[in-house]
Amino acid sequence: MSHCANCAPHSCAGGVLEHPPVDCPSCAAPLQEQAMSLLAEEENQRLARTAAQVEAEGYGRLTRVEETILFLKKMGCHKIGLAFCTGLWREAHELTKILEYHGFEVCSAICKNGCHPKRDLGLSDQETVRGCADEVMCNPIAQALVLNEARTDFNLLLGLCVGHDTLILKYLEGPASVLAVKDRVTGHNPLAPIYQAQGYYRKKLYPPRED
Repeated sequence: MSHCANCAPHSCAGGVLEHPPVDCPSCAAPLQEQAMSLLAEEENQRLARTAAQVEAEGYGRLTRVEETILFLKKMGCHKIGLAFCTGLWREAHELTKILEYHGFEVCSAICKNGCHPKRDLGLSDQETVRGCADEVMCNPIAQALVLNEARTDFNLLLGLCVGHDTLILKYLEGPASVLAVKDRVTGHNPLAPIYQAQGYYRKKLYPPRED
């Protein structure tokens, strides 16, 4: 089992493996051979090459939105799918205008499409945000089906909740990327608590254990 997050040297990033740990995936020949074999497939090759080119051109200079636009253009995409949370409608609206300005056609799907109540999930009133099981549930599977039906070239996820993003990624047929994730407390900056894990957020992230 790999433990890359606990490896201090990260010598693999330098191209030379020096004192790799026993579970280093870089030393797992069958795994690496399989990965390179899959990478050789045409679509995977295009995605990987384009991603590397965008990384080089935008490194430390372009924002995520700008890099996304550059990536989509280099990939030759035209119809873009946008799956977004209703709480980020304004952001989705502005993003759509930006993408259309750059020549893309945008098919968008909101999370609440279908108007299905949360009671359909078997939830009680107490298990909902507003204390009513008639509250409309998020419908990520339908979002995926809408974008699949539109035959989008590429899909962007904007602000979907934990788990809802899991479901849409499970059912999307086309390639996808996450532009931003949901974090209501930090203004959609989920790394903020990580940066403060040994400071202000320590008690929240490392609460006393009940042994």
